Amino acid sequence: MKLMRIGVDLAKNVFQIHGVDCHEKPVWRQWLPRDRWLQAVLEKVEPGCGIGMESCGGAHHWARQLEARGFRVKLIAPSSLTLMSKTTRTTRTMPRRSAKR
Repeated sequence: MKLMRIGVDLAKNVFQIHGVDCHEKPVWRQWLPRDRWLQAVLEKVEPGCGIGMESCGGAHHWARQLEARGFRVKLIAPSSLTLMSKTTRTTRTMPRRSAKR
C-alpha cells in the first residue's frame, strides 16, 4: 500500500488522518492522539508524499516537523475548508423532499 496523499485534521488532543493511494481510493483512516500521530505517519508514509492540513497556529509547527523529514506539506486556508465542510455537511444531513406535494 503506497500512499500518494494524506489529509490531517488537527485538533487539541486527537488528530484524524485520511490517506489515499494512486487510484484515489481511501486506504488509511485513523484517529490518533497528539503524541503518537507523527510516529504513525513516519512509519506508514514514505517521504515525498503530499500532506494537506488546515492552516492554523499548530499546523505551522507540524508542517515544519514534516518538511524536515522530507514530506511536501500544503496548508489550506480555513475559509476554504469551512465552505467545503458546510456544503458537504448540509447535503449529507438534509432530508430529501419529494417533488410532489
